Amino acid sequence: MTPDAPAGQGPPLLGCTRMRAVGIMEFGGPEVLHMVDLPDPEPGPGEVRIRVRAAAVNPTDTFLRNGARAERLKDVAPPHVPGMDAAGELEQIGAGVETELGVGDPVMAIVLPLGPRGGYAERVVVPARSVVPVPEGATYAEAATLPMNGLTARLALDELMLRAGQTLAVTGAAGAVGGYAVQLGKAAGLTVVADAAPSDEHLVRSLGADVVVPRGDDFSARVRSLFAGGVDGLVDGALLEVRAVAVVRDSGRMVTLRGYEGAGSGRDDITFFPVYVRNYARERGKLNSLRVHAEDGTLTLRVARTMPAEQAAEAHRLLEAGGTRGRLVLEL
Repeated sequence: MTPDAPAGQGPPLLGCTRMRAVGIMEFGGPEVLHMVDLPDPEPGPGEVRIRVRAAAVNPTDTFLRNGARAERLKDVAPPHVPGMDAAGELEQIGAGVETELGVGDPVMAIVLPLGPRGGYAERVVVPARSVVPVPEGATYAEAATLPMNGLTARLALDELMLRAGQTLAVTGAAGAVGGYAVQLGKAAGLTVVADAAPSDEHLVRSLGADVVVPRGDDFSARVRSLFAGGVDGLVDGALLEVRAVAVVRDSGRMVTLRGYEGAGSGRDDITFFPVYVRNYARERGKLNSLRVHAEDGTLTLRVARTMPAEQAAEAHRLLEAGGTRGRLVLEL
């Protein structure tokens, strides 16, 4: 089966003792990514095994590859396998798992690659609570774009705790997390103001943003010219950090994606929420709600391009070059 075929129409599952994966033996540039041969993982109690057909390529994968997270991997023997998203068929169910899913069902999962292995592999073992069905009508490639980025956006909105009618600002709105934040914000009845490059303005408006301003370091000034008192909450998908804090009203809230807690901002009057998607990695109900949103059209699953796993290095080069809209997805 190819990742562009409708989910659930693949070949019969076959037993296997070895699998192919994309791994690294040492940290570095995209060239360190190679196909490796690994033993099939076996699910333990509370876990399931997925025969992966598609794995999204995310910026966080590049941090694992380049050594930015080497300290977290010091006790894990290489090869290290990146990847936080996987979609494919449920292949094996571990002991003690209570699930309505059955072997052969099309599923998607969030994967934490700081454990034994990540999602760039033919088979991956994850907690059963990290797995839900693929959205009806979605391909495996499309489904693979949702778990990690969707849960990050869901966590961001949950932390902001905004009420219908309040204002939400989103930077990096054309990106995966930003785009999902715009759409989830609109679904919650918020007024959404987002940034966009000229080439992305139509895309960001199509996601539902009420107001679109040019992206850049003057984002706060542009938004303040329209919302003089500032916005109630901000999801900083573009990592503007201190350059974006002025957009938030007094006593407002700001979500950041890479640990920024307000250093140098001079804003003791707002609350910063550095979000870490691992905190939602076993929130099956949250992931399932994203599936429902994908099915009813609230969320748009955007695939920029599918590539064979053997081209993982090229996928990382393309991602790091910037300008990708939607997710690059590896086929396995």
